[in-house]
Amino acid sequence: MTRLALAALLGALSLSACAQAPQAPGAATPGDKPAPAAPAPVAAAPKAGTPDARAQEAIARLDAQVKVDYVGAAPMPGFREVIAGGQLLYVSDDGRYLMQGTVLDLEDMKDVSRGSPALLKYRRELLATVPHADRIVFAPPNAKYTITVFTDIECGYCRKLHSEIGELNRLGIAVEYLAFPRMGLGSQDYKDMVSVWCASDRRRALTDAKGGKPVSPRDCKTPVNMQFDIGQRIGVSGTPAIYAADGSQLGGYLPPQALREALDQLEGEGAGGR
Repeated sequence: MTRLALAALLGALSLSACAQAPQAPGAATPGDKPAPAAPAPVAAAPKAGTPDARAQEAIARLDAQVKVDYVGAAPMPGFREVIAGGQLLYVSDDGRYLMQGTVLDLEDMKDVSRGSPALLKYRRELLATVPHADRIVFAPPNAKYTITVFTDIECGYCRKLHSEIGELNRLGIAVEYLAFPRMGLGSQDYKDMVSVWCASDRRRALTDAKGGKPVSPRDCKTPVNMQFDIGQRIGVSGTPAIYAADGSQLGGYLPPQALREALDQLEGEGAGGR
């Protein structure tokens, strides 16, 4: 299997999100003053000859550049659970077979891949590295739920979601935006998002930009690069990408009521409410 095949495995897109443009490795951003990158969770090196080691070797055979962030026991026998490129994969203990997608426990009639504790923990730890002061927050008093949304200012679905921010707040949902310029570092989209994050009133600047108003160029030390890097490591492949407090991904765009119902369902399952 080639690197292209692995990219296909790791690149599933929601039909309610704007796709990320292909990124050149190590894309430079002349003139940028990025904040320091967030530290990545470190996976301990497994002992040679173990199923964990064979799982890592299997990923390396597909693409040596892909970083494996976690290897551990899978919910079904004979496989290891792997987090690579922000995605959840399953590799057989002998390193021969790789799977991605729904794993249904027919006895309990439950999708055991959906709520992987390891994947949720990995996402929570990455998201927690973003200070609250670096986010653009739209929150009602006494919010019942808080979601983290990777966004850009050009994507139509992002603009639609933001046009409903008032309704989301009325439904008790606080929205914390992180920057994910899907056209890539150095693009005009990226430069405009840097200008938004450098504005004295970020909320107004973001709302104006998503409303199609011209963005006044600004330059400062910005968290945009760091947030884009975290988005890539968490597996964001399009915007908006919405995450609940427990790390569950709720998809791309959802209408306000549907988003509230999804959060209620998570809380009912003991996973996502706060």
